Amino acid sequence: MLGAGWRRIAVVLAAVVGFAGAPLVRSPASARPAGHAVVDPRVSGATTPTVDVIVQKDSASDHGPEAAIEHLGGAVTRDLSIIDGFAATIPNAAAGDLSDLAGVRAVTLDAQMQTTGLLGGGSNNNSAPLKSAYPAEVRADDMWKAGYTGQGVTVAVVDTGIANVPDLAGRVLQVKDDLNLLHPYSACEDLSGEHSCADNYGHGTFIAGLIAGNGAASNGAWKGIAPNANLVSVKVAGRDGSADVSKVIAGIQWAVSFKDRYGIKVLNLSLGTDSTQSYTVDPLNYAVEKAWDSGIAVVVAASNRGPAAGTISKPGDDPLVITVGAVDDMGTPGLGDDQLPNFSSHGPTAADGLAKPDLAAPGGHVVSLRAPGSALDTQFPTFIDGSYRKGSGTSMSTGIVSGSIALMLQASPGMLPDRIKFALTSTARPAASTDVMAVGSGVADAYDAIRAPPGNANQGVVRGNGLGSLDLSRGTVQTVLNDPLGSVLGGTYNLGLTAQLLLWNPLVYTVGPWNSVTWYGSNWYGSNWYGSNWYGSNWYGSNWYGSNWYGQPNGSNWYGSNWYGSNWYGAWE
Repeated sequence: MLGAGWRRIAVVLAAVVGFAGAPLVRSPASARPAGHAVVDPRVSGATTPTVDVIVQKDSASDHGPEAAIEHLGGAVTRDLSIIDGFAATIPNAAAGDLSDLAGVRAVTLDAQMQTTGLLGGGSNNNSAPLKSAYPAEVRADDMWKAGYTGQGVTVAVVDTGIANVPDLAGRVLQVKDDLNLLHPYSACEDLSGEHSCADNYGHGTFIAGLIAGNGAASNGAWKGIAPNANLVSVKVAGRDGSADVSKVIAGIQWAVSFKDRYGIKVLNLSLGTDSTQSYTVDPLNYAVEKAWDSGIAVVVAASNRGPAAGTISKPGDDPLVITVGAVDDMGTPGLGDDQLPNFSSHGPTAADGLAKPDLAAPGGHVVSLRAPGSALDTQFPTFIDGSYRKGSGTSMSTGIVSGSIALMLQASPGMLPDRIKFALTSTARPAASTDVMAVGSGVADAYDAIRAPPGNANQGVVRGNGLGSLDLSRGTVQTVLNDPLGSVLGGTYNLGLTAQLLLWNPLVYTVGPWNSVTWYGSNWYGSNWYGSNWYGSNWYGSNWYGSNWYGQPNGSNWYGSNWYGSNWYGAWE
């Protein structure tokens, strides 16, 4: 059955054939003089201030029509190389000039199409058409049809918090503090220092929506991958987005300690540092390995430092975890038109030369939940259907894979992390690139993964010991600002102070189990987290501003503005 994207292309081609009266035969651009383009009458007859069009060119390599569109005051919105064309938005006043553009075969109104078979669901049990392509790209839609929606599986999101929004209502689990008798329950485990579970930054809510949003605020139109999965919010950053490695380690320790209480089977880490310390000694790597070996599938962003080799972030450089790169699904569920955005990081890992990422998932121009009133809302106030926004990055790809694993675990509850990783990598589908250092095994396929051949990943992998430097784990960012005690991170000593003035002692954290008893007995619990800002916090040099274009040589895709002050892998439109 053809997907929505293919149906849309078929409609465009059929419309062009109908207007021309005969099937089109490609001719060189020079053979078609200006003024002979076939223009859909609905374009020139539009009454709206702007008109969305699909332009088909005489030559795929001729980028003159794109430049002409911009000269008319329009903007190219999507490359459609599969039909030698592109989508664009133009001013209504310029619609009459389209037939005069050299190198253009046909111009068709980019009319809205409705998908079939992708129904809304979750708690609403509605039948609204799904607008996002990414659930179909990773075949979450086929899992839904088979009855798998993530029910009974919990994903822990170590991030900036999760907002209280309708799409996640009743599925962000309440967290209990066993030592707080007066107010034992809250909506998160708060390690941010804000003393609030609100997502004041906005990143965590976006990722949570990709994992488990059910589309309640849009009648099911904008839905995540596992719309009935549960979430646990482990908040490690506040409104400025800053989060020290020590907070992230503490968040991972908490998730491992209470995994059985909340049913945590998946840990989403859409974050990282640019450290080049070997995974074999790094404390952050040790933490994710501890989570993995406890039975939690750890999913980590590759980072947005691409496309150069050796740009995989930590802890995505760890051999055990599932490291995720990004592809752009181009708004269609089919893989044939996928493209590789330049922001997605490439392997091998800088310190150890390991092949990463393990696989890829859509991460370009995806739509998910906004956190009302957050810093991202203030900085980038462009919303979709009121409750949603658009973003790009390997953060997003990571959330989509985490949701896919939740579907797999509902279907096969006994799957352990090594089996999950093997199942995903052995069934991933080729898309966007043949470079395994860019997309790993290919794009995740949740439906085929539960039917994967026998096998387990990570056999014989050497574990790290966590005895390295916490300072080196932070990468290039070293100095703490706005610390009320004026502290500076101390050198490269293994026993140096963390940003919260807690003593990092690897002999304590690398010996013995992580459980509720050790959590309450550790120096992380009840600590005064200052939420410090980091000097040099434009991590990874990712400037996603309007003058820079990523992913396509014709410059038709822009992946949004990066929010400075954090190590969260997202860019916002």
